[in-house]
Amino acid sequence: MKFTDLKLIPAILKALKDENYSSPTAIQAKAISHILNRKDVLGSAQTGTGKTAAFAIPIIQHLNEDLLKSKGKRKIQALIVTPTRELALQIGESFTTYGKYTNIRNTVIFGGVPQGAQVRALKNGVDTLIATPGRLLDLMSQGYISLRDIKYFVLDEADRMLDMGFIHDIKKLLEKLPSERQSLFFSATMPPKILKLSKQILAKPEKVVVNPVSSTAETIQQHLYTTNKSDKKALLLHILKTHEMDQVLLFSRTKHGADRIVRNLRHKKIESAAIHGEKSQNQRQKALKRFKDGELRVLVATDIAARGIDIDKLRYVINYDIPNESETYVHRIGRCGRAGEEGVAISICEPEENAFVKDIEKLIKRKIETVDDNPFPQTDKPMNSAEKKEFQKEKERKRQEYFANRNKKRGSQNPDFRRKKR
Repeated sequence: MKFTDLKLIPAILKALKDENYSSPTAIQAKAISHILNRKDVLGSAQTGTGKTAAFAIPIIQHLNEDLLKSKGKRKIQALIVTPTRELALQIGESFTTYGKYTNIRNTVIFGGVPQGAQVRALKNGVDTLIATPGRLLDLMSQGYISLRDIKYFVLDEADRMLDMGFIHDIKKLLEKLPSERQSLFFSATMPPKILKLSKQILAKPEKVVVNPVSSTAETIQQHLYTTNKSDKKALLLHILKTHEMDQVLLFSRTKHGADRIVRNLRHKKIESAAIHGEKSQNQRQKALKRFKDGELRVLVATDIAARGIDIDKLRYVINYDIPNESETYVHRIGRCGRAGEEGVAISICEPEENAFVKDIEKLIKRKIETVDDNPFPQTDKPMNSAEKKEFQKEKERKRQEYFANRNKKRGSQNPDFRRKKR
């Protein structure tokens, strides 16, 4: 199938030609026709499958037709809600790219930055609004945004939206949306809570399922290093040196872990940066730009911050921490080996993560190749339940001791510390 077979207007076909897009991906081929026929859509697809274009292209076509009939000031007619700033910006870029030969305007709003520029864009009039939930509700409460004219509503990355605690925000938005609208719902996974939410949003939807979450691209080589927790840092340096990787997206389970990895790499003169929820928008965008421009060798990310990262021809992904959710592993390694390119996914496994690897292998229905040439082999054994309990107890004791000593030190350095604290 070609894009020319999908009954798209010449302006969109011209924009797609500029991008050297001739054939739609599986989800685009299935979803675009349904959306052009004004059907609600329930879509399940992994990252990297072309999902954004699957809803952006037909929405632009709808808006272009509506704009030809309308008069007066532009009103927000399409709303796309997504969980992260990075993903919102990526979607905004897609709408701009596919709609550049139309007169459709879009803007992106998100928190973490001053609202002035976003408010000015809204006042100038937009057709499509791409937003994160918090900033959207904030500007609605201030009277800068009305949803009464929305004709097209998209909830993207719904599973991550719920993971980030946005369920109450989504329910508030649903109360403000017109009942007569076309709704599109996309999620990488479809657990019961996601399906329940979709039923509150969609009316007799067409279901589009592409690349189930259990599948990994055949173009991605998957390797596993088993080691001890204390040797992870040294093993990572060995891997980076041995494979001569020029550009690596590395996943950490926690924000503090990501920062710690960056400190260790910089100490070894390896250019790196971290992106996670505690970094400002400017810091995250600067790090991502430096990575794309080749100034950083390693970009360390948490799973939530990585949503929306789209890097062409990325070859290497490293799991410094094995995810405890098998589906997350599939999403992570899907960042490389995109669009038919080859990719390499390397996972570093400590004893307590052995069980996670078995769950992942069960999901993807294949054995991950264990690397034998490993100078830091795994010799420790996983803790039993009693040992885990004792470990957590000792960890909490050390944490409390650390804060007690820190406060004591502050108090000795500043006689007024206790009085100010009170």
